[in-house]
Amino acid sequence: MDTSFSEKASDTEFIRQRSALAEQAYENAFKAGSEPSTCFAIADQTLFEGLYFSRYDTLFQVVCGEFDSLMEDEALRPFALKMLPVCEPVCERYTLTDDFAYSPEFELLYTELTGTIATWIERHGL
Repeated sequence: MDTSFSEKASDTEFIRQRSALAEQAYENAFKAGSEPSTCFAIADQTLFEGLYFSRYDTLFQVVCGEFDSLMEDEALRPFALKMLPVCEPVCERYTLTDDFAYSPEFELLYTELTGTIATWIERHGL
């Protein structure tokens, strides 16, 4: 959560609710006779539903792919985190589902994020 969904990492209510749902899913699967490995898979699916596509991970991918020559490696993650609120309006124009990274719209998002970051760097520097 800290890395891929930093905006949710401190949302204790969200984490508590998801944990409770995952626990219930595991218990229901176990009572239905599923093997423990299947129960874990069902619980994980419940726990991480809607969290497979990370805005931060995508932003980090853009920063590493397009701007890595502008900064030291150890500055890439902090810079991507800094760009998260700057790029939020771009991300809001897309329906970011768990399988969004495999959709044709992903390339459009990637391009828009690249342009937004480049414009920000031109205006503010690194």
